[in-house]
Amino acid sequence: MSARLMASRWSDVLLTALAPAIWGSTYIVTTQLLPPDRPFTAALLRVLPAGLLLILAGRHLPQRGEWGRLLVLSALNIGVFQALLFVAAYRLPGGLAAVLGATQPLLVMGLAWGLDSRRPARVAAWAGIAGVAGMAALLLSPGAVWDGVGMLAALGGAVAMACGTYLTRRWRPSAPLAALTGWQLALGGLMLAPLAWVLDPALPALGAMQWLGYGYLCLFGALLAYLLWFRGLARLSPVAVSSLGLLSPLTAVLLGWLLLGQALGPLQLAGLATVLASVLAVQRSMAAPPPAEKQIMAGAARARS
Repeated sequence: MSARLMASRWSDVLLTALAPAIWGSTYIVTTQLLPPDRPFTAALLRVLPAGLLLILAGRHLPQRGEWGRLLVLSALNIGVFQALLFVAAYRLPGGLAAVLGATQPLLVMGLAWGLDSRRPARVAAWAGIAGVAGMAALLLSPGAVWDGVGMLAALGGAVAMACGTYLTRRWRPSAPLAALTGWQLALGGLMLAPLAWVLDPALPALGAMQWLGYGYLCLFGALLAYLLWFRGLARLSPVAVSSLGLLSPLTAVLLGWLLLGQALGPLQLAGLATVLASVLAVQRSMAAPPPAEKQIMAGAARARS
């Protein structure tokens, strides 16, 4: 891979990494600014307005044959994932939910291997396992409650997002980026609306800081972050993109330490370093050319000499 292509790829990696970094701020914004006990309402107000804004900006109506796949992607990436995410958040300690969610890169590797016969690189597979272990060291506490329904919801959310990540890249929808992102957010938001209506209490009168919190989640946590995420999926492998998702809980921990004074002990610091090393190892393994391409490049170099 040429130096120019390598630089372009790492630029794409860094831009895509901004999405989970922004998502990592969701916890502190939700707990500090939003009214409590309204998870589905928060998810709805986060994704639906952002989707409508992007649809208006993109002005692209999907073709008749594209609606089926678009609905599937909207459910996997937004509707089902967000619903299961909040079920897990209510029934599990945040650390355990994040550890189960950290299996997502391994799930994407399994999908690529099972459906496309793309066996994962050994380095990427071991890095994925190390990422789960690092997340456990960073976030798990000895008194974690292993609620069965919550664990199924957390794993189901990881499976949904892994499938959505993989299929978005595999199907390569023809819609422009803004329209593709907007329709998924809007359709996913409509899927969340009945849950918010039935399960959440009505919103109280909102103050300026609460409006600011919802606005941040909509414009940054949904509109900008998902634009960057789907842009990354169009340019990088799904394994590389899914591994960047580990940066979300890591960012949440760092923000808690910086802004809320939450302590980080030696074990947590070791886990943090392990997660970062895991993400970097996956990115480097995905950037390396496959063996066949290496042989071609080596042959070309010998021919020139």
